[in-house]
Amino acid sequence: MGARKRNKAEQLKEAKKTNSFAKLNDCPTSPRKMRKVADMVRGQEVFKALAILKFSPQDAARRLEKLLRSAIANWEAKNEGSRPEDNNLVVKEIMVDSARMLKRIQPAPQGRAHRVRKRSNHVTLIVDSKKVEA
Repeated sequence: MGARKRNKAEQLKEAKKTNSFAKLNDCPTSPRKMRKVADMVRGQEVFKALAILKFSPQDAARRLEKLLRSAIANWEAKNEGSRPEDNNLVVKEIMVDSARMLKRIQPAPQGRAHRVRKRSNHVTLIVDSKKVEA
């Protein structure tokens, strides 16, 4: 029984070696705007996704491009001697979650005040090498 568990653990370790992730916490962009950019690159090859983000006019694209470069660097650190170009890296998952909200007050007519909610988000990006069927 112990050998079977050890074997299973080794298989999981090998499976985790192909993927890598990067996280961006408390990014001062609204989650809705970030999700719009994240949907453009989800499932794309890594270098195609980098090109898409590089030429996107949104501010969120700059932040995601930097995060994607970080995830690629993490993958390279995990798989020494391997090149991302040779392993068909793809953006496997990209999750945008809501983070803290800064609440500010904006003056309104007749002595009133309106609440301004400055939203932020957390982004988790996972890259994985795509399996090539031979």
